[in-house]
Amino acid sequence: MTPTKVVLCALAAAVVGAAAIPTARADEIPEKFRKPVEKGLDWLAKSQNEKGFWGVAANTDTYPISMTALAGMALLMEGSTIKEGKYADKIRKAADWLMDKCQDGNQRDGLIGDPNVPSESYRYMYGHGFGLMFLASVFGEETDAKKRAKLKDILTRAVKYTVNAQSSRGGWYYTSRTEGGDNDEGSVTITQVQALRAARNAGISVPLDAIRKTKEYLSACTSPSGAVYYSFNSKQERPAITAAAVSCLFNAGDYKDELGKKWLKYCQRMIPTEMSARLGHDEYTHYYFAQCMYVLGDRGWEKLFGPTPEAERLTWTKYRNSLGDQLIRVQNQDGSWSSGGNFGSVGPVYCTSVFLTILQLDKGVLPIYQR
Repeated sequence: MTPTKVVLCALAAAVVGAAAIPTARADEIPEKFRKPVEKGLDWLAKSQNEKGFWGVAANTDTYPISMTALAGMALLMEGSTIKEGKYADKIRKAADWLMDKCQDGNQRDGLIGDPNVPSESYRYMYGHGFGLMFLASVFGEETDAKKRAKLKDILTRAVKYTVNAQSSRGGWYYTSRTEGGDNDEGSVTITQVQALRAARNAGISVPLDAIRKTKEYLSACTSPSGAVYYSFNSKQERPAITAAAVSCLFNAGDYKDELGKKWLKYCQRMIPTEMSARLGHDEYTHYYFAQCMYVLGDRGWEKLFGPTPEAERLTWTKYRNSLGDQLIRVQNQDGSWSSGGNFGSVGPVYCTSVFLTILQLDKGVLPIYQR
């Protein structure tokens, strides 16, 4: 079997076979990170709008679908659910708000979001993907029969919308295939792949053909140096998107295919574990690279590449401690992480949600983030 076919099979397993992934809990968060995480979660909970959503900053409504989903995922990673735990009420309100935002009975049926909102109109597929991932992650804990039936219907229609929005090449764009001129973009594509995997984890049917097309797209968008391009036509190498592709591949549990190894080697060269100098899209880059590193663990590198001097190996513990120590140093007194100088580019809700996701990976609570 060729390397391309191997990685295609592995990526298919990431979505189609996700229901078989073990759900065992991992280690606890290291002691030095626990108080910063607690402070961050409390700040995030207090920043929720009374209606149930988050914006890029407290009490704003910019990018509300994406921000609500990402903040909700961070609270879920603490161990709370829609019915139990410290943040149960916050998670329930977020889920109910997102469910109400699912389009019904129109040309955008199944879209989680509102393109009529200015901040969503030109990139609503991000919100849709993150919203689908979050709602799929709460589905298993929903015991109210009426709400469970409604949520299952929303997830089913949302998956259908995702599939219909896919470009002819197999990627996704900021808007749907029809409204986006059949274009594609790598970061949105990865968002949809992870959302489809979360939906499959929840027991929602995901068409195999959509996954096949995505596998072919990512393979075609790989540069000779091992990067995943920004888009098929741009040929711009992007470390952030390459890290996201590796994380999706590793979630399949296949560490030894040649294309995946090529992606990982590119990330090793291009993504510093210390964020002393910004590369651009650093939060997004480390959101996915951290997932990749967590799955890699401390022994995965040598399983991939054979005996390697310690200084040349990528390991989860080394990466987590380096990045985590930096995050502690720049965390605000109120528990948030700021936009701008402290690594942030979109806003404190986004930065805080992303960094809490990274710092909580060791808990292994959610199947979408497990080894």
